Amino acid sequence: MHRPKDHLLVLTRHGQSEGNLRNVFTGWRDLPLTEQGREQAIAVGKHLRERGVALDAAFSSALGRARDSCAHTLREMGLAAIPVRRDSALNERDYGDLTGLDKNEARRRFGAEQVQTWRRSYAVAPPGGESLRDTVARVLPFYIREILPAVLRHRGVLVVAHGNSLRALILALEGLSPDEIARIELDTGETRFYLLNDCAEIRSHGVWH
Repeated sequence: MHRPKDHLLVLTRHGQSEGNLRNVFTGWRDLPLTEQGREQAIAVGKHLRERGVALDAAFSSALGRARDSCAHTLREMGLAAIPVRRDSALNERDYGDLTGLDKNEARRRFGAEQVQTWRRSYAVAPPGGESLRDTVARVLPFYIREILPAVLRHRGVLVVAHGNSLRALILALEGLSPDEIARIELDTGETRFYLLNDCAEIRSHGVWH
């Protein structure tokens, strides 16, 4: 009997950006990686290479911190020539009026409880911005239309994006509830993997440290 082969999907958050370093709501603001961020992206590539991970294609958001992280990771793996699709569907959640604000200043201005609600609730959006539900609504169709077919065509596919756009994917892939996804936070450079069979069913998944 034919045993379906596995296809690897690797999700990684970009390395530390200037926005992360300054503790501001970055959102769609296009701030570059720090030196530590570049080192984190290179470390992801080294880790994947040492694990013997084979990648045939990659995706990143349209924002520079994800694009550059993807490039550093692939270069470290010796895979700089593989095709990379960059798309704004994978961009970070839009923080609207919070964009550019120091997170402590935002708490003083709006109250810590309100800011925490904007940051971690599923359906409540900051003024002028997106909720996580809104982010799922743009990330999931792109995954179904572009990423999943690529995963099923190849041995391995890398996706480099952002904390919230990846949380949107994780929610959908793992079938998590809004309460469960609220408890998940990805560090810069954090990497997760999913093994899918030929029927697009997830056989196993986890976090690579």
